[in-house]
Amino acid sequence: MNRRHMSVVLLGFALSLSLLGQARSESPKTEIQGAAILNHACGKVAVKHMGLVHAGKMEEAGKLGTKEMQDQWKSLPAKDREMMTEMMKEMSKTEEEFAAEIRAGGLLVVEGSKATLTVKQEHKDANGTVTSTLTQNYLLEGAGCRIAR
Repeated sequence: MNRRHMSVVLLGFALSLSLLGQARSESPKTEIQGAAILNHACGKVAVKHMGLVHAGKMEEAGKLGTKEMQDQWKSLPAKDREMMTEMMKEMSKTEEEFAAEIRAGGLLVVEGSKATLTVKQEHKDANGTVTSTLTQNYLLEGAGCRIAR
């Protein structure tokens, strides 16, 4: 093997190693369950957002979202924003109620700069069991977290 051919082989090998190193350095998927979610930036934003929506403070709640979400909200006609506000307020919970639900059945999956919170609940009564699931996406920005689509 001549020198030039050997250099090309070694260069290819070095590039392969660097690409493998990059693939391994990507953030692995992390799962956080229950009460530990409330210590994560996304858990804190989730609870704060729910409380603000429950209180009807949509302007403040909207500021917890990404710029894209804020722009979409602002672009809605006033009539649609009012309707959505009432519907969201009816379906929302207090911060305390939502935090308790997260403790009981929350799972936060963080992968790179994205996170997904899933909160599952089961309600049993004489008529049977009802299961509900809430899922919300987040975007991590530095040490902070924003609600995303």
